[in-house]
Amino acid sequence: MTQLIDQITMILKDDRSGDLLPVYINVHNNSLSRKWLTALNELIKNNYHLEKNYCFLGFTESTRNAGYIMNQVNHSISAINLAGLGYQIDDYFSVDNTIVPGEITEESLGGTLVHDKLNRLHRYFEDLQGVSGSMSPFYDKADNTIRWHIRQLNLLCHEYESLVLSMRKAVHAPEWRRPSQLMCWLHAPRFVLDEEDYELFGIDTINRPLGGVFVGVNKAVGKHHYEVFQDEGRDSRIGELTTTTLRGQTEAAGDFDIEWANNPGEYHWQQTKLTEFKEWLIANKFDPDDKTLTIGHPQVGQVDLARSFNSADYRDIWALLGNHLNVYSIETSDSKATYNYNWSDKNYTDQQVKIIYKNR
Repeated sequence: MTQLIDQITMILKDDRSGDLLPVYINVHNNSLSRKWLTALNELIKNNYHLEKNYCFLGFTESTRNAGYIMNQVNHSISAINLAGLGYQIDDYFSVDNTIVPGEITEESLGGTLVHDKLNRLHRYFEDLQGVSGSMSPFYDKADNTIRWHIRQLNLLCHEYESLVLSMRKAVHAPEWRRPSQLMCWLHAPRFVLDEEDYELFGIDTINRPLGGVFVGVNKAVGKHHYEVFQDEGRDSRIGELTTTTLRGQTEAAGDFDIEWANNPGEYHWQQTKLTEFKEWLIANKFDPDDKTLTIGHPQVGQVDLARSFNSADYRDIWALLGNHLNVYSIETSDSKATYNYNWSDKNYTDQQVKIIYKNR
């Protein structure tokens, strides 16, 4: 039985009815969990801003639907083009030109992402922002609001990818929708991963259990090896990628992700994909057994499904979650914070700009 060091209570809210749903998270006792819980307590105690416009991904019930996300992408592109940075994006994004048309079946490509189009969107973001420690001249020239729009290109790209995958799955394989929850706080302080923390990584951790809680993704700009493999194909090679940055994880924060999708690990199609991924790594001169590549997702906790939802059945869980897509509060044994704001607030962009760039 896994040893626990704390239980977190997260309250989710239905904005239409005001109904509150408590979700209970058991925190595992390992090296990375202890560092992470300490960092999370600091975020809560000091009332850091929880990023609610990049929180619930792959939920087809959300009002942040495909059309809304594409409109937000074009809005940010327009703002960037008018900013006089010397970088123009002559591109337009719509549901029609980012999703393959046609019948949606397991064998067909209908409803899948037009990956080249989304990869270009991510490339615009990389060009405009640069990488951690080496920001681009365009980013240096931009004012705070335009920096916010540059950042949105990245967040909206990943949000859209998750949503479109769930939209397609909802048609031909509804049990394999991929909803997840990303709990990210603005300016979250980072801590450095130690050698013992890398033991929680590995290709096998790509398969995530329903309700699993994982340390948030790398804070540096770039994509993970598995993301690149999925986006650019099993025949892709590092020197020919559309995306320009591929980095392992060396730092983490109090951020965390919750996997709300079913675990595909025991199914032959997932096992085949991971075998192909290992072959891709070897072809690109990576060692699949090297945990310092930080492939996968290090688990630091697990949602108590029975206590939270009175069920371990994904259908019951999704039915409740789909109506409670707003984080109202979070509480550990040491700290508590309430978040009385949402991404739909008219002044939410201004709220975030002031917080993200408060020292500039």
